[in-house]
Amino acid sequence: MNETRRGFIDLHLGVLLAGFTGLFGRLITLNEVDIVWYRMLFSSICLLFITGLPRIGWKNILRICGCGALLGLHWILFYGSIKASNVSIGVVCFSLIGFFTALFEPMILKRRFSWVELGLSFITFAGVICIFSFDVSHRTGIAIGVASSAVYALYAICNKKVSTGINTWTMMIYQMSGGLVAVSLIAPLYLLVFPSNQPVVVFPDTRNLILMLCHSLIFTIFMCVLQIQALRRLSAFTVNLTYNLEPCYTIILAFIIFGEGKDINFSFYLGISLILLSVLLQSIRAWKK
Repeated sequence: MNETRRGFIDLHLGVLLAGFTGLFGRLITLNEVDIVWYRMLFSSICLLFITGLPRIGWKNILRICGCGALLGLHWILFYGSIKASNVSIGVVCFSLIGFFTALFEPMILKRRFSWVELGLSFITFAGVICIFSFDVSHRTGIAIGVASSAVYALYAICNKKVSTGINTWTMMIYQMSGGLVAVSLIAPLYLLVFPSNQPVVVFPDTRNLILMLCHSLIFTIFMCVLQIQALRRLSAFTVNLTYNLEPCYTIILAFIIFGEGKDINFSFYLGISLILLSVLLQSIRAWKK
């Protein structure tokens, strides 16, 4: 199996798992800071038993921890968007990562802007605008969700840049550990700017604890390993644009489980179709290339 094909398999399996993560924002009855803190804590403990703390040099460790900090901030904003609005709004905002990647990647990796990538990103952007036309009542959730997608785009680009030559599991342990420290520092400031209706919980109840363990082991560690492997074989833009499928999976599940599809109209379906079109066109382009 060639590298590109293996990359696409890892990528789409990771996207499928990612489609379930938004649901945990509703299923877990903790605030967004608690969700992310415990998600990274449980993931770090599990990875510590698997990998230990490999020696890769302090410079590499700090770079990887920096990526983990971006990932932790993205997760806080992502779940904050869901808590402030609903699952569908939160994951649709995530579709803008392709748009932000097309802007950020050339600047960070010092290459020319791609008009094709920008064009595909604007197709996605048009799709998001169509979707938001059916409901603009959750402005705070939308604003937080857009910020979340911008941070995630930066994470994916930086992650690709620093992961060269470093084992996937090593990347994971230092990312989760660095993210845990960063979230602990970010949390008070975030809660000051975006006060939560849910109090900070030190010890989760049994139901939330079980959901958090499942969330950490299956939908965090395994998903992130697949994503890192995909980033080694495919461009950050291809990976991030393909993750636009995540909202499609999550929205379908949210419609079924939470009944969020009662008030949708034609513009919503048009927006989803445009997002799917942008992913399909970029997948064909990357495969041929």
